[in-house]
Amino acid sequence: MKSKITKAAMVLSLVGLSAQLFAQEADSQTGDKFSKKYFRTWSVGINGGMLTHYTPFNSRNNGDFSTPYEDWGYGGYIKKQIIPGFGIQADFLAGKVRGGYPNATPGSTATFESKIEWSAAVSGNFTIANMSLNQKRNVLSPYLTAGAGYMSSAATTDATVNAANTGYNRNWFIPIGAGFKFGVSKGVNIDLGYSVNFVKATNFDGVSGSANDRFSYAHAGLEIALGRKGTSQLQNYSAVAAIREESAAESAELRKALSSAEENAKRDKEELAKQLADDDSDGVANKFDKCPGTPANTVVDGAGCPLKTPAPVIQEKVIITEADRKVVDEAIKNLEFDLGKSTIRSVSYETLNRVAALLVEKNFSLKLAGHTDNTGSMALNLRLSKDRAESVKAYLVSQGANASRIEATGYGPNQPITTNKTAEGRQKNRRVEFTLY
Repeated sequence: MKSKITKAAMVLSLVGLSAQLFAQEADSQTGDKFSKKYFRTWSVGINGGMLTHYTPFNSRNNGDFSTPYEDWGYGGYIKKQIIPGFGIQADFLAGKVRGGYPNATPGSTATFESKIEWSAAVSGNFTIANMSLNQKRNVLSPYLTAGAGYMSSAATTDATVNAANTGYNRNWFIPIGAGFKFGVSKGVNIDLGYSVNFVKATNFDGVSGSANDRFSYAHAGLEIALGRKGTSQLQNYSAVAAIREESAAESAELRKALSSAEENAKRDKEELAKQLADDDSDGVANKFDKCPGTPANTVVDGAGCPLKTPAPVIQEKVIITEADRKVVDEAIKNLEFDLGKSTIRSVSYETLNRVAALLVEKNFSLKLAGHTDNTGSMALNLRLSKDRAESVKAYLVSQGANASRIEATGYGPNQPITTNKTAEGRQKNRRVEFTLY
């Protein structure tokens, strides 16, 4: 009796220690898309079903007894889920295993009965598939189990060959199994499973030998999750569905960002067109016109404000020196626009400032001719070449140049200076020409 209590205590200690080792959890898994604190990881299960000495691993004649008899068994477990695909569970099982017609004595109707007083095992539970693609809480979860346990059993038999009734013996056994769990709610699963148990004893059925020291258990039961009500079980977490949900959210966010970018671009384009327009037709763009709304034919300065005294028209012979042409050539070489736009890049400001100073100092007139290559439609190229020439004019006027002495024209792709069949040629054809006079 003392030995029985001692070994039972050892088994319970083993189960308790295993549960304790896996009881602690981290708040999150590195690289995973979930936090374990939002899931229930502990659960208990109860089940009942059929015990029989037949297993798929038995010989053709079902071991020592050819005919298996089904009998009821019952069990339960407590489980700790470590990750969605793996958990540790402590199992309990009891019941009777019976069979008849010993193979060693043909024609005999002898039987055996092995009563499992109790058994306890610690097993790993592996969820091998996830059948939910659209919900993060899956419905169907096939699983495999394997572990080790300890049991107390006694056999009675009336077979005549190597047979003997035994008292309660305690032996190790190895359980392996498979099954399905159906999630009926966030906290309840229906558990259908089948396990085969390999017993270390050589006389589990009362017959000395090792031909039939195993039994199977087919069961149905319920698993109930422990923990915060309303949260799902970690074992039912569907990573596939979570990835799909996250991808859908990212796609929606990207579409929203693209829509906002298109709206911003349209607004910027309209604002630029408004700034470069000349509502009062005084030759100064709205952006740089400090005196908007001047009457028609009013002579204005570079800021768009009327001149108090009309400047006398003095006919002078215009003399353009090599130094003047060099200033213009450098401005042409350094002139850069944003790709596909008429916005002048800041690297061009220094040389354009010199051209503006030259126009103010010597009162030159300037013709700006915008050109493009033949890439894109004719309408687009004509508009882009005109906008770029107007942008240069607007900048020079903002630096003090006389707007009435600057002419801006766009020719699109109609006046190429080289072939458009090569990238180098197209680059040369995309230009704004400056002509002093």
